[in-house]
Parts: sequence; structure tokens; C-alpha cells
Amino acid sequence: MAALEDDVTAASVPAPATEPATAVTEDGGVLGRAYRALSIGIVTVVLLIAFEATAVGTAMPVAARELDGVSLYAFAFSGYFTTSLFGMVLAGQWADRSGPLGALSAGIGAFAAGLVLAGTAGTMWLFVAGRAVQGLGGGLVIVALYVVVSRAYPERLRPAIMAAFAASWVVPSIVGPLAAGAVTEHLGWRWVFLGIPVLVLLPLGLAVPQIRRRAGGPPVADPAAGEKKSGPDRRRIRLAFGISLGAGLLQYAAQDLRPLSLLPGVAGVALLVPSVLGVLPRGTYRAVRGLPSVVLLRGIASGAFIAAESFVPLMLVTQRGLSPTLAGFSLAAGGATWALGSWVQSRPRLEPYRQRMVAGGMVLVAAAIATAPSVLIAAVPVWIVAVAWAFGCLGMGLVISSTSVLLFQLSAPEEAGANSAALQISDGLTSVVLLAAGGAAFAALGGGAVGHGVAQGAGGSHPGAFAAVFLPMAVVALAGAWVGTRLRAAR
Repeated sequence: MAALEDDVTAASVPAPATEPATAVTEDGGVLGRAYRALSIGIVTVVLLIAFEATAVGTAMPVAARELDGVSLYAFAFSGYFTTSLFGMVLAGQWADRSGPLGALSAGIGAFAAGLVLAGTAGTMWLFVAGRAVQGLGGGLVIVALYVVVSRAYPERLRPAIMAAFAASWVVPSIVGPLAAGAVTEHLGWRWVFLGIPVLVLLPLGLAVPQIRRRAGGPPVADPAAGEKKSGPDRRRIRLAFGISLGAGLLQYAAQDLRPLSLLPGVAGVALLVPSVLGVLPRGTYRAVRGLPSVVLLRGIASGAFIAAESFVPLMLVTQRGLSPTLAGFSLAAGGATWALGSWVQSRPRLEPYRQRMVAGGMVLVAAAIATAPSVLIAAVPVWIVAVAWAFGCLGMGLVISSTSVLLFQLSAPEEAGANSAALQISDGLTSVVLLAAGGAAFAALGGGAVGHGVAQGAGGSHPGAFAAVFLPMAVVALAGAWVGTRLRAAR
């Protein structure tokens, strides 16, 4: 990956011309006096959302059993994902038209309402509906926060605030499941959902006045881009609905293996493919230099890593006889190294080498994924997975935060919302597609019989099924290293 030049391209958004040279000393960093309240507020919102995201998996099985809805268990997850895709595009349109505050406030409100609906549900269908409302809010919030960062912080501070976002997931990833387990056991699963809405009020109180002052109102368009269109882009809204409906049909078909499920599956693909191509930047799947490659790389990195990580605990339990707790702890160090990678990319002196950092990060991810199945050989110690995954998470920290920073650099102010939505859609959709592909390969090579090994405490069954997941994902991640050399826009 070539070094990022000082004059990236004419398509990049330069640092605000009105920012004086003394701003660094007067404003300080993201926790300086000028940005302290905003930074604490939005990072705390991310922290609470991270706690909920990592804790909900612990409470979900108990909720499904109590609500007599185990057969609908998967819909509680897919419902969240499906509506979040629509929320992402809607937030991008909303923020580009009138600023991020409205989308952020509505997103927090919908997220809280979904939590309350799920926490008070008397039937599983109401619980699924609550998760769907929660997903809509989550999609609105994540894109609105990206627009806040792009508009409220000068370019020199954006890497640091993205590093803070990444760091806010470290403690929840370690403590969240344990805390949720304790709450579920002593207070009941409902409080895992009902406890979060009240806690969001304080950070919102800190952040909203600052957002209104620094990022409120419609963006100032680049004069060279011509007059900005008024009103929402109804075509993008229709495409967003097509993405959500198509993804929902595909997930329904994947969970219902009857022949008739092919019909919603085909309909889902017919809706999903043209809708995605219409929302993502033109040239994304051809890895065109600049913004399209940034969006594509985000999907490749997230999809390959998540698809592989999902099978690590199962592999350690069934093939090497580890307890579920020890298997989970094998991934624990990754939260810290992910934050470390995000912190490294935020160092100003490394800015000229950002593209090299990204390509190097993808090589680390590919190496970690390729190393993990080595524990299928009995002579290889199991701690190899923990070490490999720590390095893989270091690479992800470099890549994920850097793609966000590059997105801000390559987006005009009036396009920040739409482009942020495209980045998140690439992230979510590619993760689902690669996870489904990995799951299909796993099942085709006998992985479905692994569950019997868990029950019997046996190991060593069907190692080829795990290799069929990890090795293709390593190849995908290695392809991401090549895409990482194309992040600089063509002159």
C-alpha cells in the first residue's frame, strides 16, 4: 500500500480553512475543553450500546425459553439486522438534509423503545418486534454518530475519536456477558433490556447541546458541487427498503429448509442485489480507487473476520475439549489489541503511512485466520489461537478505524451521511453473506454432527469442516490487503 500523500486528491475534504494554526494548543485533543463534553457524551453512548450488544446473547436463550419461542430464536437476531439496514440509509439521508441531531435523537428513542418492548414482552413475537424496533434505532444512531464526527471534529482529531469508539468496546466485550449472566440469574433476563434506556439519558444530556452547536443544521455544500438538492432522495429510501426486505427474505429462507423456502430466497436475492448496487458507491465491487475501495475493504475485513471468529469457540470446544468459558477467554485479549491498533492509527506522525497500515493490518488478519485451524493438529498447543487472534484483532483495529477516517477525508460535507450509510451497509451485508457461506461449507462437510461431539465431550470429529471455513476466509482477508493498496483516489 502506497503512502498517503499530503494532497490526497481533489475529491478529499481538506481540513477546514478557518481552523487557525493555534487551534491545536487552544482546543487540545478530543478531551480538551472545547470537545470534552461532546466526546464523553458520544463515546458513552457507544459504550452503552456495546454493553447491550455483548450482553444480549447471554440473556437471549433464557428469554426464548421463558417466552416459549425457541423456534423463533434466530428471528430475534435477524429482525435487528434487517431493520438496522433501513435505519442506516434513512439516517444518511436525514443527516445530509438537516444535520445529524434529528437522526441521532430518533435513533436513541427507537433503540430505547425497542429495549422496553423486548424487556416487557409477553410473547416471543412481541420480543422479536422489540428487537426490530431496536435495530432501526441502532442503524440510525451509528450513521448519525459518524456524521457528528465528520462535522464536529477537525480532521486532525477524527482518528483519535474513532480510536475512542473502538476502545469503548473493550470492557463490554469482556465484562458484558458476565454482567448479563449475573443480572439474568439474580434479577431476571428482562433487566438486561430494561436497564439500558435510563442510563442513556446522562450522556445524551452532555452531547446534545454540543451537537446542536457544532454539527446542527444542514451541511454547507462545496460551491464547486453546485446547489444541493432539497428534500430526501426517495430513490435511496426505496433502495434501502429493498435491502431490508431482501435481507429479511434471505434470512427467512436460510432458517426454513423446506423446498418452498427457495421462493422467498430467490425473491430476496432479486431485491437485494440491485438495491445494494444502487446504494453503494459506483465501482465498489470493481475496487475502483478511492471511496469505492474504502467501502469494499470495510466489508471484506468485517465479513472475513466475523465469519471466522464465529467458529473459533466451537472448534476449541469440540476439537480440543476446552470448556465454553475457556474457549471464550481465548478471544478476550483481542479486545485490548483491537483498541491498541485503533490507537496506533490515530497517531498524527503515522498519517502519511495510513494505507500501508491498512494493508499490513489485513495481512495480520489473514495470518490470524489461517493460523487458527492449526489447533486441529493435536500437537499444536491451544494457546496458539489466543496469540493469533490477538494479532488479528490488532490488524482489525488498524483497518476498521482507518476506513472510517478515510471515508471522512473522501466525502464532501453534504455526502457524509450517505457515504457513512454505505460503509455500514457494506460492513453488515458482507458479514452476513460470508457467515452464511462459511456455515454452508461447514454443514456440507459434516459440521452438523459436531453438536453430538459437544454432548459427549468428544473431540476430533470433522476437522475438515472447520478448515473449510477458516482457509477461504483467510484468502478473502488476503484479497483485502490488495484492496488496501487502492484507497488513494485517482488523480
